[in-house]
Parts: sequence; structure tokens; C-alpha cells
Amino acid sequence: MTTLRARFEALEAERERDWPPERLRANRAQRQVLVDRFDPAAVVREGQRVESFVLDTPAGPVTLEELTSGGDLLLIFFRFAGCPACNVALPYYDETLAGPLAAQGVRIVAVTPHLQEEGADAIRNRHQLSYTVATDRGNALARRFGLAFLPQEPATPPVAGGEWIGSLTGTGTGELPQPALVLIGEDHVVQFVDVSPDWLRRTEASSILPRIRAAAVS
Repeated sequence: MTTLRARFEALEAERERDWPPERLRANRAQRQVLVDRFDPAAVVREGQRVESFVLDTPAGPVTLEELTSGGDLLLIFFRFAGCPACNVALPYYDETLAGPLAAQGVRIVAVTPHLQEEGADAIRNRHQLSYTVATDRGNALARRFGLAFLPQEPATPPVAGGEWIGSLTGTGTGELPQPALVLIGEDHVVQFVDVSPDWLRRTEASSILPRIRAAAVS
């Protein structure tokens, strides 16, 4: 099984072949700005207790209490359903994490500000993901966890497909969450956090699986 990093390197190589140089430079510059701005002290921490929240799913609203009623919860924050890197990462997590986590009684939910009514679940259907894709309306949970960011300059170009990201998320802005994995225990205490300010450098399964296995035997 290829690593997530290798899959992203293949995506980047494809862009180097197909994109104009100025577009490639702009994409890399935007990612570097997010890396430079990132403050680890500003994000949710391991050992922190999470207060109740609500996410929207295709089946309706769901609370933290409901999501953790049968065990621990892994939240996979991603940008939006049309994000090319997210369409690489989410199937990877399904392939590498879904089986082992299910065996440990850990539920997976992917979280995005992309509204359900604007097609948030499209990425799940596209890749036949085994886990739920939920909407964090207005980036409320991402903001609480210190994951939300705005581009350095006002974001006005449409996303792929010609739709404005502010309409897809309902925020009217370019605000998105930084990709992150957050493992929350059944007791609502954060057990693992890994944030990826560069959206082409995300958490490998090998980084979180040992932590989940350790938590299961502790």
C-alpha cells in the first residue's frame, strides 16, 4: 500500500506536467504561507476535554454524545468535496484506517464546512467511503479547535467547477479548516491531534494507528 505522501507526490507531479508555472508557484506559495503562520499552541491539545458540538449529516444533526456513545471518535477535518488533495486523502484513510479502527470500536467521521445541501456527501459517494461525511456549519468546530484559516489575500477565484467556496460553505468567505486528525475518547478527552497546515502533507496512518492500539489496551 502506497503512503499518503507518495500519493500526494504523484498529484504534485501531475500538476507540474499540466499546470502553468505561475499557477504552480501560487499554489505552493499559499501553502507555505499557511505553514509559516501555523501556531501549534493555538490548536486543540491532547488531554483537553471537548464540550458538546453538533454536526450535520445526510441523516440529520448528530451530537458529540451520540458519536461517542459506543466508543472513541476520530474526526478527519478536510477542506471541501471538490478539493483534489482531499479526494486523495479521504480514500486513503478509508483504505488504511477504517478496518483497524472498526476492530477497536472507533468511529470515523470526516468533517468539512461544505454544506450538505451543496453536496458535502458527494466525496463519500464518489469514493464509496465507509464513514460519514458531516458538515461543520460556519466552521464552528474548526474555529473552536483553532483549525480555521483565511487566505492571506481575499479569496475570490471560483473553486473547480466554477462554484464559489463561500457559497459551498455558506460562510460567504474563503475560510476553510486546516486538514487535521483529532481522536476524541468516549470520555470526550482528546487523545491525539495532528494538524497539517500544508494540505499536501497530511497525517499518515502509521502515525495514528499505534496511538489507537495503545489506547485500546490502556
